[in-house]
Amino acid sequence: MEHYIFVKNFRKEIFTGTCLDLSSEGKGVVKYQDTIVFVDGLFIGEKADIEILYYRAGVAFGKVIKLYTLSKERIQPRCKVCTACGGCQFQQLQYSEQLKYKKNKVYNDLVRIGHLKDFTINDTIGMDNPYNYRNKIQVPVGYNFKHQIISGFYREKSHEIIPIDECFIEDVRAAKIVKTIKELMPSFKISPYNEDNGVGLLRHILVRTSYYKKEVMVVLVMSKDGFVGSSNFVKELISKCPEVTTIVLNVNSRHTNVVLGEKEKVLYGKGFIEDILCGLTFRISSKSFYQINPLQCEKLYSKALEFAHLNKDETLLDAYSGIGTIGLIAAKDCKNVISVEIVKEATQDGIRNAKANNISNIKFINGDATEYIMKAKTNNNKIDCVFLDPPRNGSTPEFLNSVLSLKPKKVIYISCEPSTLARDLSILASNYEVMVVQPVDMFPMTFHVETVVALVLKK
Repeated sequence: MEHYIFVKNFRKEIFTGTCLDLSSEGKGVVKYQDTIVFVDGLFIGEKADIEILYYRAGVAFGKVIKLYTLSKERIQPRCKVCTACGGCQFQQLQYSEQLKYKKNKVYNDLVRIGHLKDFTINDTIGMDNPYNYRNKIQVPVGYNFKHQIISGFYREKSHEIIPIDECFIEDVRAAKIVKTIKELMPSFKISPYNEDNGVGLLRHILVRTSYYKKEVMVVLVMSKDGFVGSSNFVKELISKCPEVTTIVLNVNSRHTNVVLGEKEKVLYGKGFIEDILCGLTFRISSKSFYQINPLQCEKLYSKALEFAHLNKDETLLDAYSGIGTIGLIAAKDCKNVISVEIVKEATQDGIRNAKANNISNIKFINGDATEYIMKAKTNNNKIDCVFLDPPRNGSTPEFLNSVLSLKPKKVIYISCEPSTLARDLSILASNYEVMVVQPVDMFPMTFHVETVVALVLKK
């Protein structure tokens, strides 16, 4: 029988409970009286003393004070601050169980939110080594209480920086580079930016790495355009980190949570890096959308192309295309590709990527995917297959209804958020049959999951 402990002197609300399930964000689900409590780092069947941290929208959020029983699936995490920083939810969970959780998460959302029935869902495609996979690392910098320069990740729901010297899901090259930059900052009088009073210079350090070409980009996100001694700073950084192939200064003087500003200048190198994906070379700038896990991205795109069954008579619309990765990869299998992307820099990268790979049957359009497909519907443009890879909040009803009106034979939906995927599939399901659902683990150690869904027009 569960019991409840109240420590009134410290105004703490503590109870003992057992984890019943895992939430869509990987938190343990515990019942406390008539309230659901979400708890980080607690797994199914585990019993613990739990402190309530706060209430929000009728539910509570808590943390483990003491564990009494451990799940047989619990393992020792590599990272000592994984529960504090909020970046990883599952470092203490067997990887095989992470893959099962992600399949169940996708399935449950498609049934509960999308009201889908009788569809095939495959097991989650995982990694042989689910660590050190991230090719994009961005960390805020600040001072600790001893006025020492620190970097790391924000504690969940806060702007408190959890100091981290080594992250086990990042490219191994990043830690050394970030450490070196912090060591150089005092001698060049580069102070961390303070969001509260707007004082300071360096806001974020962004590192992008390529997997196959071994190139590394460093982006210094600063509050001002330039700093004294920048050329010497670059020489010192390159001397200590010769793996760095380009350095970019990005200026963000706005009072905003957005990391990158609009203005940039190249301090060293080409200003971009290149990587190889599915046999093609891609140019990646500081603002380019490029999947953070190259090995899993190849598996993801291979599945999407397998499901599409393209032929040389077909026209493909690649919506929300980023730098054109999957459209360029698919170009060899179809007649034409129309690539639509709203971010100007990404579109420009896509055009360069097409030229670099000698691909001529693709057209890049810088614009809103919804506006484009609505015009295509009005003009009765022929589109045989649609690839859509929207942001986390999903597509729009206008885009999806235009797909229903255009009636392409096939739709391949790539999603990074199962709940919005389910919502959008419930609209498409009126004219399309869901043939197969394939979860892919692009983000090991986290609750996130990428999904490819193949839909065909109903006869």
